[in-house]
Amino acid sequence: MRRRLTLLVAATMCLALLAFVVPLALLLRTVAQDRATATAGADAQSLVSLVGTADPEALRISVEHMAADARAPLTVFLADGSVLGTRAPRTSAVRLAALAGVSRTVERPDGREIVVAVLGRPDGTAVIRAFVPAAELTRGVARAWLVLAGLGVALLLLGLLVADRLSRALVSPITELSSVSHRLARADLTARARPDGPPELREVAGALNHLADRIQELLREEREQVADLSHRLRAPLTSLRLEAESLAGPDAARIAARVDAMERAVTGLISQARQRREPDAHAVCEATSALRERVAFWTVLAEDTGRAVTLDITADITPDITPEGTADGTADGTLLVGVPADELAAAVDALLGNVFAHTPDGTAFSVTLAPRAGGGALLTVADDGPGLSADLVRRGASLGGSTGLGLDIARRVARSSGGRMDLSTGPAGGARVTLELGPPASPQVLP
Repeated sequence: MRRRLTLLVAATMCLALLAFVVPLALLLRTVAQDRATATAGADAQSLVSLVGTADPEALRISVEHMAADARAPLTVFLADGSVLGTRAPRTSAVRLAALAGVSRTVERPDGREIVVAVLGRPDGTAVIRAFVPAAELTRGVARAWLVLAGLGVALLLLGLLVADRLSRALVSPITELSSVSHRLARADLTARARPDGPPELREVAGALNHLADRIQELLREEREQVADLSHRLRAPLTSLRLEAESLAGPDAARIAARVDAMERAVTGLISQARQRREPDAHAVCEATSALRERVAFWTVLAEDTGRAVTLDITADITPDITPEGTADGTADGTLLVGVPADELAAAVDALLGNVFAHTPDGTAFSVTLAPRAGGGALLTVADDGPGLSADLVRRGASLGGSTGLGLDIARRVARSSGGRMDLSTGPAGGARVTLELGPPASPQVLP
């Protein structure tokens, strides 16, 4: 916008300067021509009385003296053929003036000729001729044009400077508004615009600040509501803990451990809801250990429901060496991915929870973890059930009476690491979900 405003001012000033300078330059040339012609005509008129009354010798001396001082050649043609002053041929204008007795100014290619007829001499009509050369007609015009051109360029530069200052004052608030909007888009809700510039821009800045305040208020209310809803789960958890403590044997310890794990999850959910976390650009976790832990957790439930569980973790991992001597995996059978451990565990729980929720008891499933080309890992969960519709990937969509958020949680975890989620059908006709987990943003340095 700044450049366009400057160009607009430059074009406008160029047109204005052309409309002013060109006529003025033509006027200066005309004035110079008229001035030279008037000077030569005045010299010629000053000899009229002298030519009409002076004797030949006095006339000759006077004419030669004035011709020597005159800027333009000055010549007197007498009726007897004598030529006084500057030597010049008898032109057609001189002959016509001698015959007709008229004075006139004649334009010639090499200049301007002024002839004055003097009547009343005893020997006949005399003619006074003043000739203004072309160089004399344009004397000082080139210098005046250069001065005009310099003045025009100076005015143009001054106009561009003023236009740049004005456009900067206009564009600067717009740039600040754009910067604030980008900060808000990056979840920096503390960003505020400084009302500055024209009234319209100040109004826009105020509206943007009001929008940011409203977004911050809505998010705060939403976090409080989620925290309140999560806190309401503590009552049934407490009741479940009391029921577990009343049992005896290994089942009591197992159920109490599950209640403790669920209570820790609820506590973490409340903390996350109350405290807004910025996305961690340097998040990293070791995928194999996190996956083994969650599969072990779900294996107990799988045994209770008669499901066969297959866990396949590729042990022979070749590190993806970067030119800087870093790697996304290690040679001891670990895989590093660019997601926090708790989010990876939540994604695994969501995928395995879908298997238990949408397949009948006794349905086998498998979990596979393998290196991903370019770093990261491929996590695949496949079952032998009836399969899932691709429409279930949409957040909140469920055909089994659940919340419909499981697959969306897994998809967002994959996208946060730079990967994606694929939903397909396995060889046995069941559902197969593959998460592409990207490598950490800051690779681990090899020892």
